[in-house]
Amino acid sequence: MSARVVIVGGGVAGLEAAIALRELAGDRAEVTMYAPGEDFVYRPFAVAEPYGSSRPMRYDLAELAGRCGAGYNRATIGSVDPEAQRACTHDGEEIPYDYLIVACGTRLLAGVPGAVTFWGVADDVRVQNVVRELREGGVHRVAFTMPGGATWALPLYELALLADSELTKRSIEGSSIVIVTPEDTPLHVFGRAASERVGELLAERGIEVVAGAMPIDFEGGQLAVSPRGTVEADAVLSLPRMEGRRISGVPCDPAGFVPVDDHGRVRGIEHAYAAGDVTTFPVKQGGVATQQADVAAEAIAAELGCEVAAEPLDPILRGVLWTGAKPLYLSGYLAGGHGETSSAGEVPPWEGGGEDKLVARYLTPFFAGLTAAA
Repeated sequence: MSARVVIVGGGVAGLEAAIALRELAGDRAEVTMYAPGEDFVYRPFAVAEPYGSSRPMRYDLAELAGRCGAGYNRATIGSVDPEAQRACTHDGEEIPYDYLIVACGTRLLAGVPGAVTFWGVADDVRVQNVVRELREGGVHRVAFTMPGGATWALPLYELALLADSELTKRSIEGSSIVIVTPEDTPLHVFGRAASERVGELLAERGIEVVAGAMPIDFEGGQLAVSPRGTVEADAVLSLPRMEGRRISGVPCDPAGFVPVDDHGRVRGIEHAYAAGDVTTFPVKQGGVATQQADVAAEAIAAELGCEVAAEPLDPILRGVLWTGAKPLYLSGYLAGGHGETSSAGEVPPWEGGGEDKLVARYLTPFFAGLTAAA
């Protein structure tokens, strides 16, 4: 009899886990995904949408799940009974499971009062208005910022670089771009070499960086920052802050994030795993989410008796920074202990590289196959 694996969520981590289990466990695992939406929206391309050069890609989630070898139910899991190994939807349906994978992502909330929040969705009118006013000269100084805490900073730099590219292409003079970030250095999460290259790129483009500054609020042309000070701006675009999506019965920290071990096991309950942004892992990025999903799938497959080596998470951060010109490929180890492995260049240091924003063991070739078929 196949083990019943319930995946909570229909995002990057959930889809990667479904494909990984199909590849590693075969018919030993019967996988079903539960998610509230009908669509899977691939959001990394959203940064270019306000500038008219790209849009988020949208797929039918039920069809994707089927292609991944999983069943799909449009429902929200509201609670879990770990002892009975039973999940329950908001509508009261009880779902028995042998293994649970929590991959329900985060809630996005406005992080800086007074700023325009970039939600990463198509046709965001407020974001488009800022870009339009920048193009038309209605605003002359735009600040790009993000709140502290768990987040993914790369879109902040893309938004700023693409805005600067717009100014250059339209020969607009007298306008400026400033990045205000709580980070010590630009994209320091990738490591020293990559961060330094990004800093050099921003300097070459004339983009000011105010680092080590936590945005508080924007009012009257002044962005207040902590520890103390203000940054002048006509408009402010901010990334949202994140909170974990809480599920009753699943342990979480005060911000709603689920604690896991190096194999993705949820701490405190058995037969339960978590992957992606909903975990306490501080870097919220699609590629990292897929690596978390892979180690969870490996651990489950090993428990099912498959010839699989269940390796602990040793995350490598890979990112494609859109600059408005040639993309910059960034990579670096996150776990430490590997020396100075950070890199940045115009050629991807990983196999199958290109401008695809998601670098994943299974999902990258999966979506490449969909594109080729289309």
